[in-house]
This record gives sequence, C-alpha cells and structure tokens, in this order.
Amino acid sequence: MRQLKYHEKKLLRKVSLYSWKGEDNIRVAKILRRYHVQNPQDYQSYNRICGQVTKLAAKLQTLKPDDAFRIAMTEQLLTKLHDMGLIDTTKSLQKAQEITASALCRRRLPVIMVRLKMAETLQVAVTFVEQGQVRVGPHVVTDPAFLVTRSMEDYVTWVDTSKVRRAVQKYNDKLDDFDLL
Repeated sequence: MRQLKYHEKKLLRKVSLYSWKGEDNIRVAKILRRYHVQNPQDYQSYNRICGQVTKLAAKLQTLKPDDAFRIAMTEQLLTKLHDMGLIDTTKSLQKAQEITASALCRRRLPVIMVRLKMAETLQVAVTFVEQGQVRVGPHVVTDPAFLVTRSMEDYVTWVDTSKVRRAVQKYNDKLDDFDLL
C-alpha cells in the first residue's frame, strides 16, 4: 500500500480502520427487525441479562461439582430459565451459558401471538398489543416488550370487548348474542 498524502493523513487521523465503534450494528439491526423490537434499549437490556446469566453460570462452574451450594444454585438457575422458556432442558449448566438475547426476544408477547396463530405477522401483533386488544391472564397488556413465561403462554387471549375476538367467534359460529350487550 502506498504512503498516505498529507491531506489524507489529516482526514484519517482520528479514524481507526481496524476497529469500528458500531461493529455489531448489522447483526443487531437484523435481530431488531426480525422480532420487531421498537426500542433498542430493550435489546440492550436483553443482552445485559444474557451477560449476567452467562457470568453467573461461569462462576457456578468454578465451584466444586459436589458442592451443595453449587447444586442448589444450578438447579434454581436452570429451573428459572426453563420456566421463562429460554432453555429447553434443565440438564446442563452449559445451556445457561449459551443463552442469547434472541431467546429473550422470542418470549416477547407479539412473537408468542404469531406462534399461537393469533396474528399473521409481528407488525400486526404489535399493533394489537398497543391497541389493548390482548390480555395475559386477567391483565390487559399494552406493552409489546412484555415477556411471556411458559406457564402464562396458555393465558394469552383477546380482551372481552375486542372486535378481533368477535370476528373470530362469528367465523367459528360461536358468537353469543348475550356478549353483544
């Protein structure tokens, strides 16, 4: 490569061509688009949670395998992650170290709605949630960043006054005239 001229050196003085500040931007943008995450701070917090879980799992692995504290904490951690739906099995601590921010994004309410076939796309699901047409258990949820656990997944339904619910019931010939009052 040739030597840079004076004006080129001056322009590139504060630029490092080997490392960029936002090297991760393309991957992060892909994930934000795939899971329709509107607030980048949500993704940063998911990343931070993953880092803390990985760090905790690494600390637990440094303890002796037959240590009672390690066994109890490992069981608690794996049970919590399994109940959240972030890992499939509670067999190994290695699963806790491999947790990703995408796993947390997959537990968001709009993604669960698409998986349950309540909405066709993520964008439509986000719109339904923001409009207040979805409830989880007895509570109406208007935040698309709401994380749904495995146990709460069964309780994701339409609000009683939702027009979408009425349209689904009408299509299935289960619309009750008493509900219209």
